[in-house]
Amino acid sequence: MARRSNTPARSAFTFPDTSRVSVIVPTFNEAKNLPHVFALLPADLHEVVVVDGRSVDDTIAVAQSLRDDVVIVRQNRRGKGNAMACGFAAATGDIIVMLDADGSADPREIPDYVAALEAGADFAKGSRFTNGGGSADITRVRAWGNGWLNRIANTLFGTRYSDLCYGYNAFWAHCLPALELDASGPADDRKLWGDGFEIETLINTRVAKAGLHIVEVPSYEHERIHGTSNLNTWRDGLRVLRALVVERFNGKGKNVTSPAPGHRLPPSILPNTVRQESTADQDQLATA
Repeated sequence: MARRSNTPARSAFTFPDTSRVSVIVPTFNEAKNLPHVFALLPADLHEVVVVDGRSVDDTIAVAQSLRDDVVIVRQNRRGKGNAMACGFAAATGDIIVMLDADGSADPREIPDYVAALEAGADFAKGSRFTNGGGSADITRVRAWGNGWLNRIANTLFGTRYSDLCYGYNAFWAHCLPALELDASGPADDRKLWGDGFEIETLINTRVAKAGLHIVEVPSYEHERIHGTSNLNTWRDGLRVLRALVVERFNGKGKNVTSPAPGHRLPPSILPNTVRQESTADQDQLATA
């Protein structure tokens, strides 16, 4: 059953009963953007997991005010990759959606990703460069670089990606072992391989190496609403290139088997991942 929220959503889409959808939202000082993002979320999500990277604004308080069912996870290291790993470890849904908090990714597209998964895909890969997709944010230089990185990735991994570096993706929870992401360990300032912006490249290459069924979903990227992106075209482009070389030879990307129809995986919370239950959950425990 989907959790209730006090936030009205514009989408009246109803997910199938077999699809408990967990949306993972990594945040760092996104208090001004969350009201817009949360207002566009589908109404019947299983859970929204906000993974915070030590924000110094009111990000967590705003998230809790917008949804009394929001789950707060505090990442244990630094970087977007670590945030996603912590969010994946805390998710309890059948389907996991990766959603940026800056307003660039449209939450109203989530049903399109779920539909692709329900139709048989293991991994739904968002693309700005397939028919129906687009971007109001990408520059010509970034588009040119993305094109070359796509060609390299497709050659190295036998994929047909049109948008390697886009981070709006969704997948069934049974794919998590193939990603081999590390969310364990105490909170500190270390940064392990995969903890940074290379996370999208790691995920996209590891699902390919695992032999999972990948389908691209058209997506439109909007401009960030508030704040400044930490993305650096040349630095992060070189990081992606390095990731492609490393992932080609590191043996990561386990083969996984889809569970039997109707079987749901247990929660994958790791012991060292700091998860704060939602306000609604806390109230229920207090009255139990």
